[in-house]
Amino acid sequence: MAVNVPGVIAMVVFYLLVLGTGIWASFKSKRKQTKSGATGMEMALLGNRSISWMVGVFTMTATWVGGAFLAGTAEMMHTPSMGLTRTIVVVMGYSSSFIVGGLVFAKPMRERNFLTMLDPFHFKYGKEITAVLSLASLLTDLTWVPATLICLDISQMLMNNTLNAPWIGQPGLEKTWIMIDGFLLLTLGGVGYQCFHQRILSASSPVSAKLSCFAACFFILLFGIPPLLIGAAASSTDWNQTTYGSPSPYERGEAAMTLPITLQHLTPSFISIIGIGCVAAAVMSSADSPLLSAASVFTTNIYKNMLRPRASDREIQWVIRISVVVVGVVGTSLTSLRNSVILFWFIGADISFIIIFPQLLCILYFNISNCYGATIGILVGLVLTLLSGDPTIGLEPVLHFPGCTLEDGVYVQYAPVKTISMLSSIAAILLFSYLASVLFNKGVLPEKWDVFKVKAQHSPVPLSPVGGAIEENETINGQDSRIDLM
Repeated sequence: MAVNVPGVIAMVVFYLLVLGTGIWASFKSKRKQTKSGATGMEMALLGNRSISWMVGVFTMTATWVGGAFLAGTAEMMHTPSMGLTRTIVVVMGYSSSFIVGGLVFAKPMRERNFLTMLDPFHFKYGKEITAVLSLASLLTDLTWVPATLICLDISQMLMNNTLNAPWIGQPGLEKTWIMIDGFLLLTLGGVGYQCFHQRILSASSPVSAKLSCFAACFFILLFGIPPLLIGAAASSTDWNQTTYGSPSPYERGEAAMTLPITLQHLTPSFISIIGIGCVAAAVMSSADSPLLSAASVFTTNIYKNMLRPRASDREIQWVIRISVVVVGVVGTSLTSLRNSVILFWFIGADISFIIIFPQLLCILYFNISNCYGATIGILVGLVLTLLSGDPTIGLEPVLHFPGCTLEDGVYVQYAPVKTISMLSSIAAILLFSYLASVLFNKGVLPEKWDVFKVKAQHSPVPLSPVGGAIEENETINGQDSRIDLM
């Protein structure tokens, strides 16, 4: 197979430009840090919280419109069992997540000047729960990296089928709850990513954070159209009449490469080069998000808060650099499992939706939440998810919800099992938080059993959203710490 020499040259030039821009930006940020007196951590992780709403719109959009979004959208359009119906659900779900994030999370997170989305857990719950949620956040970032990079498989993209099933997909009323489940998974799970909150926390003000979210919602829909059309073209193409030949990418098990294959074999060479450059730009703009996100969580919530509370600013800078390299290497190594972008995409979304989102919602809006409820909530969500099964990873269901049927030797859950798991997690957090608070504060259980010091945090209050500014005093590591929850 011949090498696409112009494509190789274009890619090399592009990456050299990106490298040069990065070097220039590093010197500029150091000068800005010296002038502003900002800490190295805030400058490196949040850009000194000085991102305007206009720049924020582009950074927020670029976080989502990356390799995983573009390649995953084209792959779904080219996969007969998904097609247009599932693709629209995914694009609309991710777009709606910005509306939810802007309305629900942008203001409370930005007003309190957190460094990461896990800071509220550290201030209120302490080390243990924060460590578990930090690992969950790191897993979402690790799955994001390979999902972003798979579509840049250079050996497939730069080397030189029968008509596929209709790209409309296979919609049916029996799949209504499945599509609703997927929509909620991406809408609410999308706000459980540290990448999202990193953009909010770097905004110059809460208003800028909100505006960035709302504008990004529109741009997600706009930028979802090109990969959708490319996937539709791939499904409608007689590949036997192209240089790619038969069978189609889907039939060869290369559906994950639909986007670069289509650009390579269905467009003129100069269009292919421009298209591949655009994909590369999207990958570069979104690949840095999970790298920086994972580095933020590890450096702030694990290394600084747990391992080395008195680490110097210079030491923290080196930890950030090393974390970025490690996450990049591990994430890139996962691209060897290149069967599907969608697989990595949805694994990360599952973790965010079922584990992180319920915890974040409860700690910000329900004053009663405590470590006992958080622990049970994690266990309930995780156990229900595993027992419900997941065909994408070959996990057979143990719990058969109404409508579960055996199709081609595989059990299919037609109930919204992921949403059920998420709601069960929220219910468990609130119920067991309230029970623990009552039992310890009423003296039903001895105070020596209160390992999470719930009695010292607050007395029992009704299970209702927190409406005003509430301050809590708590003890972490033997020192008083204060946090405004809402």
